[in-house]
Amino acid sequence: MVFRKPSDQKKTNQKTTKEKRKKRNIIGMLASGIENIRYDVKQIRERDPAAASDLEVILLYSGFHAVTAHRLSHALHKKGHVLLARAISQGMKTLTGIEIHPGATIGKGVFIDHGTGVVIGETAEIGDNCTIYQGVTLGGTGKDAGKRHPTLGANVMVGAGAKVLGPFTVGAGSKIAAGAVVLDAVPENSTAVGIPARVVRKGNLRVGALDQVHIPDPVSQELCRMSARIDKLEKSMAEEKHTPEEA
Repeated sequence: MVFRKPSDQKKTNQKTTKEKRKKRNIIGMLASGIENIRYDVKQIRERDPAAASDLEVILLYSGFHAVTAHRLSHALHKKGHVLLARAISQGMKTLTGIEIHPGATIGKGVFIDHGTGVVIGETAEIGDNCTIYQGVTLGGTGKDAGKRHPTLGANVMVGAGAKVLGPFTVGAGSKIAAGAVVLDAVPENSTAVGIPARVVRKGNLRVGALDQVHIPDPVSQELCRMSARIDKLEKSMAEEKHTPEEA
């Protein structure tokens, strides 16, 4: 019969408790991961009429693959395994064309549709049930430190090719038009269009005369300003030419 010192027995009990806690944490993480996957698939099916089955989404949707891999890389990043987390994100970038920094925070039900060319920065935060289309950048401007990337509230839609740049918030339920360049905060339940983006709708109220079709062309506007200035200068020169010289 083996007799153990009280201190040895205490250490053994502590080790056993830690192992049990670790197993419970792993089981909890797996259960949470499976639940997130089920929810993501359900949301994709509801928002994409082209999705014929859950199996199609799981096997063939690159946005789903990128978000699922990000959940793993984000967990590793939070635990300090930065290199491994980054390796996973870069691997998924190669496979899917979608680059999500492991430090970014992504909620449930986020759907990256098509996805090619999507870039999501380190301090970006994306709320539940957001939809992001191809070519979108959630990036920084290069002039900020710390929090450098945008925060999207729940149920935000960001159209194809849109650029959302800076550490501001796009309010819940808002829509960013395709090709827009957003440099300032967008209120909740609003629509922003143009370069730079302007809010043209808040809730059911239209703001200004803009919409997603009739967006002013900044190049044409600048050419008009230059033409007006040239006309003014030519008129001024003509007046000076015809003014009699003083004796």
